[in-house]
Amino acid sequence: MDAAGAASAGTARGARPAGRFDVAVLGAGAAGMMCAAVAGQGGARVVLIDHATRLAEKIRISGGGRCNFTNLQAGPANYLSSNPHFCRSALARYTPQDFLALMRRHGIAWHEKHRGQLFCNDSAEDVIAMLRAECDAAGVRWQTGCAVEEVRREGDDFLLLTAHGTLRAGALVVATGGLSIPKIGATDLGYRIARQFGLGVVETRPGLVPLTFDGQAWQPFAPLAGVAREVDIRTGAGKAAGSFREDLLWTHRGLSGPAVLQISSFWRPGAPITIDMFDGEDAAAWLLEQKGGSRKQLANLLAERLPARLAEAWCAAAGLQGHQPVRDMTDKALRKLGEALNHWQLVPSGTEGYRKAEVTLGGVDTRDLSSTTMMAREVANLYFVGEVVDVTGWLGGYNFQWAWASAVAAGRALAEAAQHSRGAA
Repeated sequence: MDAAGAASAGTARGARPAGRFDVAVLGAGAAGMMCAAVAGQGGARVVLIDHATRLAEKIRISGGGRCNFTNLQAGPANYLSSNPHFCRSALARYTPQDFLALMRRHGIAWHEKHRGQLFCNDSAEDVIAMLRAECDAAGVRWQTGCAVEEVRREGDDFLLLTAHGTLRAGALVVATGGLSIPKIGATDLGYRIARQFGLGVVETRPGLVPLTFDGQAWQPFAPLAGVAREVDIRTGAGKAAGSFREDLLWTHRGLSGPAVLQISSFWRPGAPITIDMFDGEDAAAWLLEQKGGSRKQLANLLAERLPARLAEAWCAAAGLQGHQPVRDMTDKALRKLGEALNHWQLVPSGTEGYRKAEVTLGGVDTRDLSSTTMMAREVANLYFVGEVVDVTGWLGGYNFQWAWASAVAAGRALAEAAQHSRGAA
C-alpha cells in the first residue's frame, strides 16, 4: 500500500477524531506534512487535514516523478516576495543539508543534476513515504478526504467545521498551497482564511509558467515546436529585473522550457522579454567575419550556431532569403541580423495560466507574519507556511526548500508552545 492509501485507510479505521488537538494543519502537502511531523515529534498533539484522498500530489508529479526536492544553492536571493528579506530567517535555520540528513536517515538515494538541483534516484514516492513515516512517528492523526467548510475562532481555540464533523485545536497551520495546477486540487482556501482573520494577501498570479504569443505574429515560429536551445533571457529593470541562462523550448503557442519558466515569474503583462540566441558572442561581428570567404547560404551558415529548423525560421521571420549567399549580403543587413540574434525582443500576449503554472506568485502578506515562527502577528496561534505565503522560489528545487524551512520554523514554535503549555499545567 502506498502512502496515500495508508493515509486513507488510517482515517477509515480511526473514524472521526475526538477531543481537542494542540495543532490542526490544513494541507497534507510538502509544507503541511513537514510541519505536522516537527510539531508532533516535539510533543504537540496534531491532526493533519486535507480535502484530497491522495497525499502530496504536487510532490508526486514534480521533477518528472523524481521530485526536485531542494537546491544546494538555496538562499534569499533565489526568492521573490514583496518583502524580500522575510525568508532569510527560516532558510538559515533549516538548510538543504538539514533536509539531506533527513533523507539519509530514511535511506533515500539522490543525485545532483546541474546548478545544485537535487532529485531522488528512484521516485518522488520515496519523499512522500518519508514524510508520512515522520508524521506517523510523531503520532499525527490523519484526516484525508475531509473538506473544511468553515473556520471559526471560539475563545482561544479554532473550530474547523469539516465534512467529518467539527475539530477543535489550540493552533491552526494553513499549508494549503496556491492556485497552481487546479486539476490536482488547488484551491483558494488559504487566502480566504487569511482575509477572514484580517491578514493581507498580495495579488496572486501564475509563476514558473509558459508564455504565449499572438497567434498571427507567432505563426513563423509555430512549426518549431519541440526545438530547444540554451539562451540568455531577461526582462524587467532595476530590482524587478530577472536574468537567466537556461534552455528555451519552442511550443505551438509560444515559449517554454526552463528559461521561460524562470523569466515568467519576473515578467509583467505588456513588458518585453529579451533573448540572446548567440551565447553572449557578438553575432554581427561573427557574421561579418564569415562573409569574407564564405560561399555558404545564410540559413546553412546560421545552422552552424543554431538548430537548423530555427535557422530557417529565423531567416523567414526576418524577411531574408535563407538560400542567399552570405557574401552577397550587405554589411548593414548582416549587422541588423546580428543585432536581432543578440537582442531578440518580443512581447508575450500572456501565459498558460494556473493550469500550467508550477507555482503561485503572491499570497499571504509576510508583513503580517513573524519571520521566525510564521505566526500571524495580530492573530495568536494562526500560522501560514509554504506556497500560500508570498515567497516564491526560482525553478530548480527552491520552492520545496521554502516549504521545508517555513514548515520547520512553524513546527518548532508549535512544539515549544505545546511543551510550555503542558509544563504550566
